[in-house]
Amino acid sequence: MPQFQRQTRLAPANPQAIAEAAACLRAGGLVAMPTETVYGLAADATDERAVAAIYAAKGRPRFNPLIAHVADAAAAGREGRLDDFARRLIEAFWPGPLTIVAPVAATCRVSLLARAGLDTLALRCPDHPVAQALIAAAGVPLAAPSANRSGRLSPTTAAHVAADLDGRVDWILDGGPARRGVESTIVACLGGAPRLLRPGALTSERVEAALGVALDRATPGRAPIAPGQLASHYAPRARLRLGARRLQAGEAALDFAGALADAGAAVRLDLSPSGDLDEAAARLFACLRALDDDGAARIAVAPIPERGLGAAINDRLRRAAAPREDDV
Repeated sequence: MPQFQRQTRLAPANPQAIAEAAACLRAGGLVAMPTETVYGLAADATDERAVAAIYAAKGRPRFNPLIAHVADAAAAGREGRLDDFARRLIEAFWPGPLTIVAPVAATCRVSLLARAGLDTLALRCPDHPVAQALIAAAGVPLAAPSANRSGRLSPTTAAHVAADLDGRVDWILDGGPARRGVESTIVACLGGAPRLLRPGALTSERVEAALGVALDRATPGRAPIAPGQLASHYAPRARLRLGARRLQAGEAALDFAGALADAGAAVRLDLSPSGDLDEAAARLFACLRALDDDGAARIAVAPIPERGLGAAINDRLRRAAAPREDDV
């Protein structure tokens, strides 16, 4: 079992801290950085040992590939072979919460370990000034899954990162709360129709409008070719019961639009009292963490509409509620 003895530095994401953190990345270190979606745990994607340190710090299954964060479309084109669909999506949504899975290019530097041994890779250009500055200062693609223990809730603040990874990473750059609060949408552009691998902060309706074609959907049960495809993922310690319209004894409530307001929960948090799916997405992981920290053993989750960002929210909730290894 790996021993973690890193001296974690938590600092405001000012230019000096970004420069020092970039130097740490070039030396093979681990840096938690803010993005517009959630906080990511960054390492030099071209350095196998640095990428291995991400897996160790997170306790992440090595068959689950990592997203390589790049500075721009030109950098993406050096790592992956981008077809017309991929370039159309990049032009429409980068920088932003969209990850594209593409075949590796001959000039690809992203390590096999970060790609989980695949001949494809996941690429994203984040829409956050701190992440962009860190990528530029490091001078390499940054492998950056969410900065949490594997399978646990994704972090939307620097404090969330520290709670999971203090002593396991070198730096935590505090850029304030994540604006989006749910991970990037992942689309595979591998020839033929683009395929939706993971719903996320960018709705599939917007993606399809930019492409001019309908997205294929990922086939359940296939080996993951992108992050967030494991059946059980994003899981709190508490057990979740989805689509609840009333409470069972001892349950805390994760509400939406006040659906469970009169159910008599001892502990209740509402993702969005007004029924705003953008607000609900931004608050999802923080609310689940808060209920976990309060000691809830079971959480009843109110129904979430399956439209717009609701698809991404429900995807995360279904994975959080899925059976785990310790259930069998």
